[in-house]
Amino acid sequence: LVKAVTTLDVMTGGRAIFGVGAGAPWNIAPAGPGTAFEAEGLGIPFPSLAERFERLEELLQIAHQMWRGDESPYQGRHYQLVRPLNSPNSVQRPHPPILIGGSGERKTLRMVAQYADACNLFDIQGSQFRDNLTRKLGVLREHCAQVGRDYAEIEKTVATSFDLGEDPKAGAVALLVHLRELAEAGISHALVAPEGPWDEARFDAVAAILPDIHAIEPKRG
Repeated sequence: LVKAVTTLDVMTGGRAIFGVGAGAPWNIAPAGPGTAFEAEGLGIPFPSLAERFERLEELLQIAHQMWRGDESPYQGRHYQLVRPLNSPNSVQRPHPPILIGGSGERKTLRMVAQYADACNLFDIQGSQFRDNLTRKLGVLREHCAQVGRDYAEIEKTVATSFDLGEDPKAGAVALLVHLRELAEAGISHALVAPEGPWDEARFDAVAAILPDIHAIEPKRG
């Protein structure tokens, strides 16, 4: 995976972002034939959540080591590398930006503070993932203090959704208001998706407010 991201970074002239996470925040029991769970359906191993967090941390350690150009052996609980060669190395130095998705307060946000350049939190309206972003960012700040990391160095991103309703123009104005609220909370980058499929009306409505979106200044510090 690290080699693939490095290759992508080289091929794009240094525009790759390494986004990783522990996967779904729950344990899923095998269901057998007819399962609706894509990992099991495709035969992809999906260990327990605890193990996935262990593997994620080892992956992050390996990524930093390989991007440093350190070819010494890596001995982890789940991964053992005799010579983690990564040549040619990434264009972006010291490494492509590392973004960790998730908002778990004990493990995920601690890993963001320790290993990452960006976090990706959730603001999916009307779903179980609607987070208290102010609290999550406060927890991240605490983890940064504990590991001696500058909180301001980490880009705060969020995945959010919107519903333009029957009046796309009015819905776009409401979206703009919400994006300003996210910026005031300290979010600097929003990944926006509509509740339904993108169509011309949604594209046109969002395109009309792009100058206003680009003018939004996220809260610093």
